[in-house]
Amino acid sequence: MAKRSGQLRLGAFLYPTGHHIAAWRHPHAVADAGVNFKHYAALAQAAEAASFDLVFLADGSGTRGDDAAFLSRTAHSYVAQFEPLTLLSALAAVTERIGLVGTASTSFNEPYHIARKFASLDHISGGRAGWNLVTSSSEHEARNFNLDQHLAHAHRYERAEEFAEVVTGLWDSWDDDAFVRDKTSGRYFDPDKRHVLDHRGEFFKVHGPLNVSRAPQGHPVVVQAGSSEAGRALAARTAEVIFTAQQTLEDAVAFYADVKGRMAQYGRDPESLKIMPGVMPIVGRTEEEAREKFDALQALIDPVVGLAMVSTLTGGFDLSGYPLDGPIPDLPETNASKSRQGLMIDLARRENLTIRQLYLRIAGARGHWQIVGTPVQVADALEERFVNYGADGFNVMAALLPDSLNDFIELVLPELRRRGLFRHGYEGRTLRDHLGLERPRSRYAVTQEETSTDLV
Repeated sequence: MAKRSGQLRLGAFLYPTGHHIAAWRHPHAVADAGVNFKHYAALAQAAEAASFDLVFLADGSGTRGDDAAFLSRTAHSYVAQFEPLTLLSALAAVTERIGLVGTASTSFNEPYHIARKFASLDHISGGRAGWNLVTSSSEHEARNFNLDQHLAHAHRYERAEEFAEVVTGLWDSWDDDAFVRDKTSGRYFDPDKRHVLDHRGEFFKVHGPLNVSRAPQGHPVVVQAGSSEAGRALAARTAEVIFTAQQTLEDAVAFYADVKGRMAQYGRDPESLKIMPGVMPIVGRTEEEAREKFDALQALIDPVVGLAMVSTLTGGFDLSGYPLDGPIPDLPETNASKSRQGLMIDLARRENLTIRQLYLRIAGARGHWQIVGTPVQVADALEERFVNYGADGFNVMAALLPDSLNDFIELVLPELRRRGLFRHGYEGRTLRDHLGLERPRSRYAVTQEETSTDLV
């Protein structure tokens, strides 16, 4: 296969103080970032000035664990940060072009709520909304929603598939021109352009219609995060962007080919899905400067936090009884994130890492790709994955905010632009415009050709 040309897509993944597990302790970090709107507004505006496709917010409906000793030493456990839809609605008012993508779980929400909220965000932002569809993996979240134990992994994905079907159906409740709002005739909407979903499935009964007019983008962009077998199948059927994690070029190329190769069975064009792996670049004008930035963050890692992080990412099993300088033990299959557990264990086995070495290795990006180097080295690595069909773009996970995002904008983007790999400015106004995604046609729409055929 010939190497590809064109431009890559970029998202700015905003995690309050940055993605490195110890970022909040850095002297430059905004300690209360999780509940500091001015901080988020400045980050979103900086990303927009740099013409990023989107900003992205992760979420969890509960703290990551009950261990107060661990939770009290990290800002990475959803202990104190904004709910993403609320925050994105506020960011919509202080930005104009950048996409606004937020996470909402299919495990602990109802389809009608999600359809209504994201359609509303799309209207508020003028067509810039995206829904990151996830299935929650945490037992701690489950206990906040009337459950003693989380739903089984396969069950969660079956529910998610039907959930997505209902949401997209609700987004088609009204034709684009249904609301005539004609004061003279007294007709507010055309009743022939109202569509009742009346869905009845295994998990949901939803009558409809949605009480929000059709969104500017038709449908807000559907994003998915997850790389398990069930996650890949769901993405091939429903997703328009997928955020994923691969450590090597070989794994990235294989994942890209696998997911894109599944799409034909659902009648989808592979170009209608953009694969954007996470990447945490730490950039310096020299290799030495980049390494110094990285080492300064690594030195702030608390061993209590490091051990707890490895326990969480390898399936939620308590590793406190194992020596830090010993290997990762054999672990049973998890009911949490299967793809992340596999990624962590494969990395530890491949590089013969101890538990301590593993947490030092993943403390920044928590399983995502990590690059420490000069602007040219970072651009080389991103270009290699892009041109070899390992990615359509990247979700940039700044290690320390705002410093690492500013470094990427000031140092790496000029190099990518010099190579023709990234835009100099926006060409459209919606998130679909930025990503090169078509506006979806309503399932109830009748084309001129179909109308003519019916008349014959």
